[in-house]
Amino acid sequence: MSPAAEGKRAVSGAPGPAGRMMSLDVFRGMTIAGMILVNNAAGKSYGPLEHAEWNGWTHTDLIFPFFLFIAGVSMALSFAGRINKGDSRRELFMHTVKRGAIIFGIGLWLNLFPYFFDANRYANLRIPGVLQRIGFCYIFAGAVYLFADKRARIGVIVAALLGYWAAMKLIPVPGIGAGDLSANNNLAAFIDNTIFTARHMWQHRPWDPEGLLSSVPAICTVLIGTFVGEFMLMQSTWQHKVKRLITAGMVGIAVGELWGLAFPINKNLWTSSYVVFTAGYAMLLLAACYWLIDVKGWRAWSKPFLVFGMNSVLAFTLGTFFAKNLLIYRVAGPKGTVSAYSWIAQHWFRPYFADPRNASLAFASSHVLLWLVVMWWFYEKKVFVKV
Repeated sequence: MSPAAEGKRAVSGAPGPAGRMMSLDVFRGMTIAGMILVNNAAGKSYGPLEHAEWNGWTHTDLIFPFFLFIAGVSMALSFAGRINKGDSRRELFMHTVKRGAIIFGIGLWLNLFPYFFDANRYANLRIPGVLQRIGFCYIFAGAVYLFADKRARIGVIVAALLGYWAAMKLIPVPGIGAGDLSANNNLAAFIDNTIFTARHMWQHRPWDPEGLLSSVPAICTVLIGTFVGEFMLMQSTWQHKVKRLITAGMVGIAVGELWGLAFPINKNLWTSSYVVFTAGYAMLLLAACYWLIDVKGWRAWSKPFLVFGMNSVLAFTLGTFFAKNLLIYRVAGPKGTVSAYSWIAQHWFRPYFADPRNASLAFASSHVLLWLVVMWWFYEKKVFVKV
C-alpha cells in the first residue's frame, strides 16, 4: 500500500495469521492479569495497586481503559479481516450487538449470583459493572466504527469528549449547581441516581464508577483504539509504527495531563482528560510489546500473558465467580463466622508476613497464579472461549 493510501482502511498486510498480533494478545493478557491482581487484595495494599481515592491516578487506574483500548484495536483488526472475506457491515454489526449483549448479560449474572430466585435481590441488583460497561461500549463503538468514516469518527470522539467536559462543568445539578465534580454531587452521579437509584448501583452509593453518563467518554477509549488498529494494519516499516506509537503516546499523556488542570484525571468519572491520558499510556505499552514480541521475537517471557490474553473474558469471569463464592461461603471462627475469602487471608497469608501489604499482595498473586494454571490448561488444549 502506498503512503497516499494510509488514510484508508487496509485489509491486506494484517499482522500475523488471521490478522492477529501476538503483542496485542500479550498486552490483553497483562491487562487481565492486572485486573485479577488488583481485584483480589485482602486488605491494605501498596499504593500502585489501589485506585486513586478520587482525582488523580495510580497504575491500577490504567487497567480498565487499557482493556477498552485493546478492544478497539482488536475490533479494527478483526473487522478488517472479516470484511476482506466478504462479510457485510450489517452482519458485523449484528455480531457486535450479540457479543456486547452477552458480555453485558454475564456481568448482570455475576452481580445476581447466587440469588436468582430471591425477589429482594432483584430489587437491589447492581445494574452497572465492569463487564456491563465493556458490552455497552463495544456495541456503540462498533456501530460508529462500522457506519462512520474516519473523519466522522474523529468528530464523534471530539464532540463526545468536549461535550462531556462542558456538560459536567456547565449543566447545573438540582439543589447543587453546576461544576461540582465531587463524588455525590456531580452531573454523572445525578443522572445515574435518577435512572438507577442508589440501590441498583455500586455498594448502594449515590454514584457508580461504571455509570451511564461516564460510559460515553469510555466509548471514545474504544474508538481511539480502532485508529491504532487501522494504523497497525498499514504496510509500513516497524520503525515507522513504533515511532508513531511512541510519539502519539507521549502527546496523549501530555495533553491529558494539561487537560487535567481544568478537568481532573478521574477514573470514576472517566473524565475526558483521563481518556486522552490513558490512551497515550496504552500506545506506549503497545509499542513496547510490539517491538519486543513481533519485531525482536523475544517471546519466552510473554507466554503467561499470552495464555491469559487468549481467554481474557473467560479468565475474568471465572476469577470473579470464584472470588464471589469465597466471599459468600462462611467459615466458623472464634468470633463467629467469616467469609472463606477472609479466613484464607487471615490463616494462610497474614501470619507469614510482617507487613500486611505483603500479605495482601501474596493473597492477590495466588489468585493470578491459580487462574494462570487453569488458563494454561485451556491454552494447551486449544480451547478458546469466544463470546
